[in-house]
Amino acid sequence: MRGWLRIEEMALEELMQRLNAVSQCTDEIMHQDIIPLYAADIEDQLKKQFAYLSGGRGGDGCPVITFPDYPTFSEIPEKEFQNVLTYLTSIPSLRDAGIGFILVIDRRQDKWTSVKASILRIAASFPGNLQLVLVLRPTGFFHRALSDIAFKFNKDEFKMKVPIIMLGSVSELQGYIDKTQLTEDLGGTLDYCHNRWLSHRTAIESFAQKVKQTAQILQSFGTELAETELPNDVQSTSSLLAAHTEKKDKMKEDIRLAVEQGDGILGSITKPVTENPEYKLNQDQLDNQTTVERLLAQLHETETAFDQFWTKHQQKLEQCLHLRNFEQNFREAKAALDIVSERLSAFTDVGNSCSHVEHILKDLASFEEKSCETVAKARMLASEGDGFIQSNHYAVDSIIPKCSELHHLCDAFTTETEQKRNLLNKSLELHGLLEKSMKWCDEGIYLLASQPVDKCQSQDGAESALQEIEKFLDTGAGNKIKELNKIYREYAHILNEDLKKHVQKVFQKQESMEEMFQKRQVSLKKLAAKQTRPVQPVAPRPEAFVKSPCTSPGPQRNYVTNSESSVLRRVNYRKTRSEMTELHQNRGGSTMDDEENLAVLRQHVINELIETERAYVEELLCVLEGYAAEMDNPLMAHLIPPELQNKKDILFGNMEEIYHFHNRIFLRELENYVEYPELVGRCFLDQMEDFQIYEKYCQNKPRSESLWRQFSDSIFFQECQRKLDHKLSLDSYLLKPVQRITKYQLLLKEMLKYSKNCEGAEDLQEALTSILGILKAVNDSMHQIAITGYDGNLNELGKLLMQGSFSVWTDHKKGHSKVKDLARFKPMQRHLFLHEKAVLFCKKREENGEGYEKAPSYSYKHSLNMAAVGITENVKGDAKKFEIWYNAREEVYIIQAPTPEVKATWVNEIRKVLTSQLQACREASQHRTLEQTHSLPLPATSCTSPSQNNVRNIRKLEERKADLTSPEGYGTTVAPKYPEKGKGWAKTSHSLDASEENDGWSSAEDPLNSSDAEEEGGGGGGEMKLTPGKYTVVTDYEKGVSEEFTVKSGDLVQLIREGEDGLWSVKNLSTGREGWIPANNLLMLIGNSKSVQSLSSSESGTASSTLSTSSSCSDSCNASSTSFSDIKG
Repeated sequence: MRGWLRIEEMALEELMQRLNAVSQCTDEIMHQDIIPLYAADIEDQLKKQFAYLSGGRGGDGCPVITFPDYPTFSEIPEKEFQNVLTYLTSIPSLRDAGIGFILVIDRRQDKWTSVKASILRIAASFPGNLQLVLVLRPTGFFHRALSDIAFKFNKDEFKMKVPIIMLGSVSELQGYIDKTQLTEDLGGTLDYCHNRWLSHRTAIESFAQKVKQTAQILQSFGTELAETELPNDVQSTSSLLAAHTEKKDKMKEDIRLAVEQGDGILGSITKPVTENPEYKLNQDQLDNQTTVERLLAQLHETETAFDQFWTKHQQKLEQCLHLRNFEQNFREAKAALDIVSERLSAFTDVGNSCSHVEHILKDLASFEEKSCETVAKARMLASEGDGFIQSNHYAVDSIIPKCSELHHLCDAFTTETEQKRNLLNKSLELHGLLEKSMKWCDEGIYLLASQPVDKCQSQDGAESALQEIEKFLDTGAGNKIKELNKIYREYAHILNEDLKKHVQKVFQKQESMEEMFQKRQVSLKKLAAKQTRPVQPVAPRPEAFVKSPCTSPGPQRNYVTNSESSVLRRVNYRKTRSEMTELHQNRGGSTMDDEENLAVLRQHVINELIETERAYVEELLCVLEGYAAEMDNPLMAHLIPPELQNKKDILFGNMEEIYHFHNRIFLRELENYVEYPELVGRCFLDQMEDFQIYEKYCQNKPRSESLWRQFSDSIFFQECQRKLDHKLSLDSYLLKPVQRITKYQLLLKEMLKYSKNCEGAEDLQEALTSILGILKAVNDSMHQIAITGYDGNLNELGKLLMQGSFSVWTDHKKGHSKVKDLARFKPMQRHLFLHEKAVLFCKKREENGEGYEKAPSYSYKHSLNMAAVGITENVKGDAKKFEIWYNAREEVYIIQAPTPEVKATWVNEIRKVLTSQLQACREASQHRTLEQTHSLPLPATSCTSPSQNNVRNIRKLEERKADLTSPEGYGTTVAPKYPEKGKGWAKTSHSLDASEENDGWSSAEDPLNSSDAEEEGGGGGGEMKLTPGKYTVVTDYEKGVSEEFTVKSGDLVQLIREGEDGLWSVKNLSTGREGWIPANNLLMLIGNSKSVQSLSSSESGTASSTLSTSSSCSDSCNASSTSFSDIKG
């Protein structure tokens, strides 16, 4: 930096010296250092032309000054006279002026007295050296003779040191001065124009002043540039560079104009020669030409000196700008590197399963890819800094440490990323070993479970079982963990406490399984060696199933390490054998499906998806143009019934919105994935919000179908169908959106099935989960709009979170003891709707009719404000029960779910609601306390309950919520394993412990023993009410009213209507025959089977419901409508 300042000082000093030399040289050229007088200052005096410098020369090169005949010569002021003579004598070069001047005084038309006076005046005032004075005396005879006599006698009066020669004629003058050096008025041939001469002199002197002024301005500008302090930021430096460049450009423009001015003067001087090559310039013209050329040379010198200085100054400013940019980019790059380094340091988890580790590795790779740009920019910036160092930047001392830091940060990030990747790869390797061991153990357990006990009693059976066991144990070499300590040593750097426990559990399970195999081998060897009395096999308990062996351990680590033998004793070996057969078939198929086959299958699915999407869009357009648009067609208005007019929005809902979404957006996006079918999940995820429009359509569907049924026979619809040449009526096409939204989840499942190991598998799973979530939301909303009898606005209760049917017992502190006992042991069948702010208890009522008119309705009974609700998660004696209590257990509702999984989901969702409300109330209390501290007015309490509570109620609520951590509250209860969000309830069996604890309250679990006595007047509590629908027959029946009508166990029958004398019209859907059966016999035939058309969401046991409707036109023709109560998982 100091070296650069010294260089800049030297550059400025050199510039000043060169520009000072230009100024001095200019003064010397113009003789301004001797006589600072300009023609412009005495222009009026020179124009009088009483004396002029014609440019002529004497024999030895003496300049000739001519005093022409001037009548008023004596009247010229002395000051003017001296100025003109001084200026004229300063024009010739110093060499010519040093020889002396020749004066030619023309007084041919004057008197002697005037001649004498003129000579005396010139002799007294002439400032230069004189060599000769030539006087043309008067031409008159008298004055001529008088001048001769007078000059002889008065010669001494002139006081001149040079000879004065009196000439009588021009010819005599030419004897002293050559004719070519005399002007035409003196009989010569010298071309002289006084105005031209004056113009040239004025222009030359002006140009000289311009050259000198330019040099002085550049001196000042150079000093200003050199003394300017360099800014510390990019913007200021850039502005300074732009300002200085602008000034420089202005200076250069001034110099260019000055050069043009000099060239113009030079051209004017040489113009006669240009026009006439034979023309010869006189000496004064030649001197003027030389003067202008010298001035132009000085101007070029000025420009060159400034250009050299500006180059150095500009380089300094540009380097400063580069430095400021580098410093700013360095700060940004360092901050970005700090951020990515901090995020990288967050990758501390080594995973808890192969899939988890793969997910982390994928996240790490994604993070590394996103961070590559940051690291690349930092490295590029460091390279840029290295370039500055190589080019001898003036701030090298500041750049070097920054470059070193950038290189260090980039290398550190790269090294740490590689270390993280290596750790995760090691973790993946370890989890692979563990999962292989777990899978091997599971297969071993299932092998033991699948060996038939009765066949093992024979010698051949025992030997065959032994061979199976030995063959399986041979596969353990590449699957089991051999040395636990070796695992500890090899993976010590990734073994945290949890992972170490996991390894120990897997190893323990492996040892337990091997011990079981050893015991089985001992038993089988004894049976094979010696036959004993056959043992009668005992069928295990039917509810004790083992889970499928193909399930991977995943992230769960609660593995059972003991009592495997008890599990084997309870296994239903027939069911297990079928499961194992299916397992082996699946495995055989998977080994045969190579990637090419999977790719073909994926392409088939994407083709089907796109083709059906195009057909769907065309069908929607056909309906909108062929039906909806025709309702606005004046030519068709006479065919439309008056009651149907202006009801297009009810009939078609938001079908047009659905069409535009699929036609303009979704179909086009799908077509982009035709070459990459495994990535189509991203397409669904990107458009998932738009699929919400189906909820509006489905909610309107009951109204649409009701309207259609009223006017399905209308001539208008028949005419539209005829024009479109449709085989199916409009209602089949109105069902298309419902069918389409359900079709997506099937196609996504198929695609996911063939894309397990592909890049887009996670997106496919997420898309499937989201679609199922949308279907659940649609299903829930359909149930919600069927609620009747609620006086308030359901929207004020917040979002509908869950809905389902339960058995409910009540226990109130206030009330008659008999009523309490009756309520305790007789459950009510209730359909619960869980909102964010309240839970509604409704009674489900089946409706008679067809299609959506047959959909159930829900009679509102009562509701509980969630702000005053508490829960007890576990009720002793039944794993499917939980409690909802109200107002500090003044009211207790014992809820029995259809399955433990449904119960777990409801408890979990209620817990979330209560937790969020507790947090909201605490925040409101803190806010109120803060405002009271500042003596501010207390705002209205904000609570998530439907009604606003006062301050005292909020405090009670907080105390009550705090009590939830008691042993009976949800704070300490252990919830069962919940199914994954959005994937439906897994149809898994209960644990053995749970199945053994179903005592105490189990007598009240039979729906046939339930009672709604408190609302139905106590009647009819014990009988099952028959309703129209489809049922499965549980026993044979051959005693119908018609002898030809029979049903057998397993047949699907439809109850059509109830006739007289307690008979029901029944159709056997398996045979197609119809007949009449007494109601009592029907109760025996169908037992406790449910109507297949009236499954509620709780009976289907799913959290993510889907609409199970056919997408084909034939199916929609056979079943003209699909009830939303038909929704299942």
